[in-house]
Formats: sequence, C-alpha cells, structure tokens
Amino acid sequence: MTPPPAVPVVSLSADHLSGAVGATADPTVRVLISQAGADPADLSVVAVASSDSRVAGAGDVTVRGRGAEREVAVRARGRGLCDLTLRVTGLGGLHGTAVLRYAASGPVQHAADTRYFTGASDASAAVDVGGGHLVIADDESNTLRLYARGASGGPLRTWDFGERLGARKEIDIEGVARAGDTDAVYWLGSMSNSKEGKLRPDRSLLFRTRVRGAGSGAELLLDGSYRDLRADLIAWDESRGGELGFAAGAAEGRGPKRIDAFNAEGFEFAPGSTTVAYIGFRAPLVPAKAGGAALLVPVLNVAELVEGVAARAAFGEPVLLDLDGLSIRDLRRNSADQYLIVAGSWAADDNSDPYALYAWDGQPDHGAARVMDLPTGDPGGWECVVEVPDLDVPGARVQVIADCGSADWYGTGVAAKDLPQQAWRKARAVTFTVTE
Repeated sequence: MTPPPAVPVVSLSADHLSGAVGATADPTVRVLISQAGADPADLSVVAVASSDSRVAGAGDVTVRGRGAEREVAVRARGRGLCDLTLRVTGLGGLHGTAVLRYAASGPVQHAADTRYFTGASDASAAVDVGGGHLVIADDESNTLRLYARGASGGPLRTWDFGERLGARKEIDIEGVARAGDTDAVYWLGSMSNSKEGKLRPDRSLLFRTRVRGAGSGAELLLDGSYRDLRADLIAWDESRGGELGFAAGAAEGRGPKRIDAFNAEGFEFAPGSTTVAYIGFRAPLVPAKAGGAALLVPVLNVAELVEGVAARAAFGEPVLLDLDGLSIRDLRRNSADQYLIVAGSWAADDNSDPYALYAWDGQPDHGAARVMDLPTGDPGGWECVVEVPDLDVPGARVQVIADCGSADWYGTGVAAKDLPQQAWRKARAVTFTVTE
C-alpha cells in the first residue's frame, strides 16, 4: 500500500522583516519549501492571514518563483506590527505554515529615492567600495557592514575589529576616509566623552583597513591603528594657548553635545593628498557661541601614525568655515577635489534642527557654499555622504544617510537602537539631486 504523503515543510530565511509605507525596493525574505515525493514546482505558497490588516493584509503579500525557494514581498498599508501567516500546500492537500513577523514604518518624503539599510540603525560613517556597494559604520557598535546601495535590506557581510584593536567599548566611529584611489580606508572615532561626560579612551582610535575586491565581494582587512589622537590634539591646542578650548571641552564631566564640547564627526583627506587629512568637528564651534564657525584641523601624518612610524600626530593650521552657525557632521571628497559637507547643529541627533549640504574645494582660505537644505521632519539626523559626484555636471546625484537610532519607527515607543529584533533596526538613505 502506498504510504500517505508527508506534510510539506516550510521555513523562512528570516523570521522578521521591516518595510515602509510607500517604499520602493523594500527588503524581501526567502521561503524554502519541500514535500517528500513532490516536485517543489507543484507546491503552492500563499499568505492566508494577518494579525493586523491595517499594517499589511494577506492580500498585500506577493510570492514569486516556482521552485524550492520562493521570494516573499510585502506592501505596507500602515505603520505598526503584524504577524503574517504563510501556507504551503502540497500533495493530498496537506499544508504547512510559517509566520513572518512584519514591521512597517510610516511614509517619508522622497520615498522613491529612499532606501533602508537594516540590521543597525545608528549609521555614522559610510564609504563606497565600488560595484554599487558601500560599507557603513554604526556608532553603537564596532561592526562595519557591507550593503548594496540601490536596495533596502540587511548587510551582505560584517566585520568587527574591536577585539583586535583592544577596544572594550564602542569606538564610536564617526569618520571615514579613503586615501584617493588606493585600497586604504581610515576610520576615526569621535574622541568624545560619553553623553554622561565619562571618559571613553576607545573613542580615540584611528585605524586603517585595506579593501580587497569590490562590490558584493569586498573584503576588509585590518592594517594598523593609533590610539592617542585625542591626547595629541589637546596637547597641540594647549601649546598654542588653548585657543580652541580642547582641554576644557574634553574634560571629564563635559558631555559631547555642547557648543563648547570636543566631538569629531568628519574625516577626509586634503586636496590631492593621501597623507594629510582633515578632522571635522561637530563641537566646538569657534568661537563657541551661536553663529560660530565650523572647525577642521589638518592631521599631517595619518599614514605614519597607523603604521607606527610616527610617535605623535602633527597638525596644521586650523581651518574655519562659515556654515551659517552649523557644524560638521560629515565630510567627503571626490577625485576632482570637490567636497561635500553635511552640516547640522552641534546639539541635534535627530530631525529637529536644520541640516544642509555645503560644497567646498578643500582650500583653507576658501569658503564653503550652501548647496541645498536637507529635508527635516522624517526620522533620523543626517550623518553620511557616501560619495561625491562631479558637481560641475547638471543633475548630479548624491546619497545621504541618516542616523536613525532614536527613531520610533513603528509607533511602539521603542527607539530603533533598542529594538531586540536586528532586522527591524534600520537607517534611512536618500538620494538627492544637488546640481541643476
């Protein structure tokens, strides 16, 4: 006698998925199905139930493919959480089910040009690695994550060099700079105190990685570090009479989100150089009062520091830029020595204060020009320029990423960085047209 068919087996590549109302290129999940004695192409997969159709209903689930692996996409109707039940039906009408826990954030401006990089929410520095991919640092961990730039979704690869760097706590990576067209990429901690004003030595790390390959196959290799940049900056400023107030701004008990604090967020090489790099400061402004100038300090021997050739950092003359009272949140250069600066408030870490993009030529005696105001009101504070296009070409486009760690994406009252489900954490990236 022929035995009865077995119950179909169904599993998901991920149990949790995040989407957004009105999104383009939202992430998907894979459904793996099988049934003993059955051709996978003969099995059907459909969504049969939702715990909250106001977020997404069964009819908002699309299943693509015909083999043992199917792709599931969800169209979000509203902000919130719901459980979506998927059912696979096979021989004998037998079926198996799986539940996808789905979270949808609300609509945003520029939705068609918005992508969501999931797995972490506190994007703080980003660098293009070619082939339509980028690596993003997160200031709440020491993990670097590789993503496809054009699609929403999770990281393809991750690297955490914290243990090898001797970091017990987060490095608070806020700056990144690629040395021209070489494979050398430098990462810089904020050098700031904690929000409670406690000293955080690991945040003073400057380290270098080498990029092997490109695109989805990119690999990062650790290649040197330096731990004393903060101390060198303070000593250098004190030797000049303390005109920038670094010692007071970095003193224990002084938090980082003050106009007179010590807090670096931008890092990029000077024009035509792979050795001299600018440190861009979120704080202090100079002078440390409303309307003060944004501050950059050139480091003259970056490579020698991470290679252990130089015992101490050497610095050039400070550069002051009038950014209309805003400070530097990121700094990026292209091969033509055109710079874009993300400028924002020294205080804000969300979407409550103005942000703008400024163009600059990297020359210390030249000013910066305001290119555009960055839209506010949506979750997150603008933090990263991925790469600078040719700013002399009409219609040039640039991708800018927001730190969304404080965002309550799903109306649950939980900040993104505190969500226990990593797949529901996400940072928002928008591509803007910056030249007419």
